[in-house]
Amino acid sequence: MKKFLLFVAMVAVMFVAAACGSGNEETTTESNEQTASEQTEGNETTEEATADLEGSVVVDGSGTVYPLMSVVAEEYMYTEQENVSVEVSRAGTSAGFGRFLVEDGTDFNNASRQIKDEELAEADAAGFEVMEMKVALDGLTFVINKENDWATELTKEELISIFHHDGGVEKWSDIRPEFPDEEIHAMGPNENHGTYEFFYEAILEKEDLVDGVNLQQEYSTLVNLVSEDVNGIAFFGFGYYVNNQDKLQAVNVDFGDGPIEPSLDTIGEEAEYAPFTRPVFTYLNVDKAKANPQVLDFALFTANNVNEFAGQTGFAPLPDEEVQAYVEVLEGLK
Repeated sequence: MKKFLLFVAMVAVMFVAAACGSGNEETTTESNEQTASEQTEGNETTEEATADLEGSVVVDGSGTVYPLMSVVAEEYMYTEQENVSVEVSRAGTSAGFGRFLVEDGTDFNNASRQIKDEELAEADAAGFEVMEMKVALDGLTFVINKENDWATELTKEELISIFHHDGGVEKWSDIRPEFPDEEIHAMGPNENHGTYEFFYEAILEKEDLVDGVNLQQEYSTLVNLVSEDVNGIAFFGFGYYVNNQDKLQAVNVDFGDGPIEPSLDTIGEEAEYAPFTRPVFTYLNVDKAKANPQVLDFALFTANNVNEFAGQTGFAPLPDEEVQAYVEVLEGLK
């Protein structure tokens, strides 16, 4: 209203001034003023469209999903809502759920496994609804040292035997006689990570890992350990391998029909690398999305754009119809 009154006053003053001059001057002055007014209103409209939200969005959870969601967050802040701060952390899936499933917890939790029933019960106890969103497909990838020239192709069963407590494998030669008579150094992410839980539950079928396995909190630590140890072997998500393939090489896995290289072309729930393929997720606090427009807006941006960034960060994209289903649910929260 103040801007409108100021505008009216300015027009009135200019009208009086113009009346003292010629008719041509009056027409020119009015025309110039109208153009300036239209430009000002246009600029205000643009600013309102690109900066009409503010506040923060807090995301934690999976280290596997972190590279994807951090890129989505950067794009959102840069191109969509410059006054919204999106903080993405990587405590690990399980540790992240510990921060999400509490009153006034984080807005989103990224996860490299599905939420458990007991975790959903924690959300109920805290009094809020949780929405599961798949964001991409990932391939569990086994990595070895660049100088390892014998274990570049292994069967699924051979890989499991390396990490299984009853696998009967301590040295490479225990797998195949022609392999080196050297101790295998098995490594992986620790229990805070959904990747560990997926491996333990889906691959090892809840059997214990081999004694002496080196479990780490940070994926970067695993990369460094394997890159410095010719007898090292570790597992984590394909996306993290892609970002470190200058230091490591991936094992091609034979599921029964010949060795398959993990790649964006082979990773998929119906693709060649399907036995080691898993969906990865983000979980939304629905109550926070309803109460905080920036949280819902970021959720919608994620659903609408995540496929664009999946391949860039080492993930296979989701089917378009699945993405659209999430968009429709989120639109219904407005």
